[in-house]
Amino acid sequence: MPSSVPSSRRPGPPAESVAERLAIRFVLNGKPVEARVEPRRTLLWVLREEFDLVGAKEGCGVGECGACTVLLDGEAVNACLVLAGKVDGRTVTTVEGLGGPEALHPLQQWFIRKHAVQCGYCTPGMLLSAAALLRRNPDPTREEIREALAGNLCRCTGYVQIVEAVRAAAREMAGR
Repeated sequence: MPSSVPSSRRPGPPAESVAERLAIRFVLNGKPVEARVEPRRTLLWVLREEFDLVGAKEGCGVGECGACTVLLDGEAVNACLVLAGKVDGRTVTTVEGLGGPEALHPLQQWFIRKHAVQCGYCTPGMLLSAAALLRRNPDPTREEIREALAGNLCRCTGYVQIVEAVRAAAREMAGR
């Protein structure tokens, strides 16, 4: 049944046209990719909907929980706050690009060994925040680890095992 309200007055966003889409090209987990997306779309949406990478999750949608953390040019960012157009020409790493079943990253190995994973919802963000920290500082103190992970909320582990896992991975990566 047709609406009695003219289309210009109907609630909701206007119908999108192909011309309104933005072409973005970036390196995703080591591979060049491209997508055409609406300018209002976030990096999180693009990763999940355009590339089927579901490690980054929407927890809060306002950058408070860290469940959507990814690396943008090696730095941890909240993908729910980054507009997709801002990644054009840049490098994005998700947890899927950190390591895989055949070759886990030392952080992934130590999260398992130290029982730093329980429900797993926060784990991708924790791993990527820790990876960014270890890239900047290969020998962080416990306090520096806590500070680097402060933007990632976990309701299961209490953080002790997570901090210990990051310390162990740092030692292994430094060859100690």
